[in-house]
Amino acid sequence: MAAPAGAPNILLILLDDIGFGQAGVSGGPVPTPHMSALAGQSAQLTRFHTTSLCSPTRAALLTGRNHHRVGFGTIVEGSTGFPGYNCALPNTAATVAKTLTLNGYNTAWFGKNHNTPDWESSAAGPFDRWPTGLGFEYFYGFHGGETSQFEPQLYENVSPVEPPADPDYHLTEDLVERARSWISKQKSSAPDKPFLAYVATGAVHAPHHVPAAYRDRFAGQFDIGWDQVRADTLARQKELGLVPDDTVLTDRPEGIAAWDTLSDDEKRLYARMQEVFAGFVSHTDDQIGRLVSVLDEIGIRDDTLVVLIVGDNGPSPEGGLTGTVNNMATQNGLPDTLEAILPFIDELGGPLHENHYPVGWAHAGAAPFQWMKQVASHLGGTRNFAALSWPGHIEPGVRSQFHHVIDIAPTLLAAAGVEQPAKVDGIEQLDIDGVSLDYLFAAPDADGLRTTQYFEHGGNRAIYHDGWIASARHGVPWQLTGSKGDFNDDVWELYDLDSDFSQARDLAAEHPDRVAELTALWEKEAWANNVFPLDDRFAERAIDPLRPSLIRGRREFRYFAGATRIPEGVAPPTKNVSHRIIGHVTLHDASTNGVVVAAGGRSAGFSLYFDDGVPVYHYNFFGRGRYVVRAPKPMEAGDHEVAVEFIADVEHKPGTGGILRLAVDGRTVAEGRAEHTVPGRFSPTESFDVGMDLGSPVTDEYSAPATFSGTIHDVVVQLIGEEEQG
Repeated sequence: MAAPAGAPNILLILLDDIGFGQAGVSGGPVPTPHMSALAGQSAQLTRFHTTSLCSPTRAALLTGRNHHRVGFGTIVEGSTGFPGYNCALPNTAATVAKTLTLNGYNTAWFGKNHNTPDWESSAAGPFDRWPTGLGFEYFYGFHGGETSQFEPQLYENVSPVEPPADPDYHLTEDLVERARSWISKQKSSAPDKPFLAYVATGAVHAPHHVPAAYRDRFAGQFDIGWDQVRADTLARQKELGLVPDDTVLTDRPEGIAAWDTLSDDEKRLYARMQEVFAGFVSHTDDQIGRLVSVLDEIGIRDDTLVVLIVGDNGPSPEGGLTGTVNNMATQNGLPDTLEAILPFIDELGGPLHENHYPVGWAHAGAAPFQWMKQVASHLGGTRNFAALSWPGHIEPGVRSQFHHVIDIAPTLLAAAGVEQPAKVDGIEQLDIDGVSLDYLFAAPDADGLRTTQYFEHGGNRAIYHDGWIASARHGVPWQLTGSKGDFNDDVWELYDLDSDFSQARDLAAEHPDRVAELTALWEKEAWANNVFPLDDRFAERAIDPLRPSLIRGRREFRYFAGATRIPEGVAPPTKNVSHRIIGHVTLHDASTNGVVVAAGGRSAGFSLYFDDGVPVYHYNFFGRGRYVVRAPKPMEAGDHEVAVEFIADVEHKPGTGGILRLAVDGRTVAEGRAEHTVPGRFSPTESFDVGMDLGSPVTDEYSAPATFSGTIHDVVVQLIGEEEQG
């Protein structure tokens, strides 16, 4: 089928983990000249909303349906079996790419995919919920919430690929170059056929990995601290006309220190962390400039609708109160300390660390709003700047109507002149929840069409209706383990957003009837969209024995040579339980080197490897503890069995310590202890690999991929601890 006459090309750009007050395009402290130039040609949406978390926002963006309604009440690593949280996009909610492909478009996805269930992301598939199964004809990017910008775990369509061995490699540059090339080739091959190119950067999500040339670009500029930066941001937002002149700066939450109360060491470290993050934002802006410039280079700018969404949620609090050099540790509920981070201050931004700033900078980055990422109850978690440009079709200027990410898919269909189908591949489709923004293209002051929208994540709840929003916050977002209390104890606040842009004046005490009306409306919307049951867990979800799984019930796993890039979500569940790893190998000489089996990487993981014929087991506990058992001498050439056994101190206790035993041909040759182990995840994207260690190395004792120089016959993993009853 040919696309409708006049259907535009579509370039959809989504940035990661950046708030309303961080990029210069929306008044933030980091100049973003390329995004600002694009915004100057665009409808600038200053009351645009996301879901407060990445996977849910992306599901809503691509389907036009509310996130719980399509199973995405959380991220894929935290999925449960409940309908609103299974993280399995249903075939009753076809993506906008699927619809456009069926209507004459070419479609491609570059970058982050956080919408394929991790139990479906192995070589066994199924592949119907990979990007190429969701309507995109081409995919180049990564699965999971985050990845190293220097050593990413990439896929092309459904096949794993490795980044080039280039010391100057950076993922954002790679994604942009791939997208530019695809657009150029598509227009060379079919100049009259429109395309949808969806570019979802891993930037600027932690780890804040920044090319060396950008790391010092903002040296000294954040010594004034987060409180002053926040105030300065609001002043710039007013100057740009993005917020009303009477907008009030909301209060700093209890628990986040005032900058002036910090020690000299804290100020020095935290300012440096923000300098590195600012360099990351600046680098990303330069890449957005390179991406958009291809439209001018091949002469299709006037024929292209560009949608830029600056963030899938508010700024991230997951660095904790002190920031961190290991973002995965904090996401496992293990905060960092000033004393542990300071020795690495000069290495921040490079490949050796998964650095993330402290929560004070997240609060500043949400200016002028309350709270941040995860907090779906308040605008700091859900309001993101967006811009839509289509020369000759969209009048540039500010749009202040209330809208939501579910409104993007119907907007793209309307621009393309394509009706939302009642059936796709013979399957009846769920109604679209979003409304098209095309009514605002030429009428900036039109009455807004979105009158109601619910929000929820982790028990944080809100409901917008006719200019008012009722909000109930549940706990603090830097608490990533343990219950945050009884949901019934949460206090509902009330704000008149028509007169209070920043959600600063709580009017609940003055309007109890309106609070009651809105909370009843929230509950109605929640039941209609599969929001219940509420669940405030974060790190614990990853080790819930009842979460969806490809491997539940298995006690033994056998892998063969070449079994690599097995995602952590479907790898043997060795965490928090006694287990044995056995390698049957042939050594061709007495100086064999390389990895027999490894899981994880520099952030955390384990590796069983040979060092000049000597078998070694290395367990990396977030770089904070490295537990090594090493044989006393090299092994002779020939066939051997090398094994490591972990005997947990307490079965199924998250993070339990235990005994490590290394055995050769059935005889123990070394013994030690792991005082701590990883309770939840080594990494969102690092893998389980037989015969090598892909991605970043578990230990710097070797360089990745550290391919085994002998022959591997198989690797067997046995769970020998008491089976957990569920």
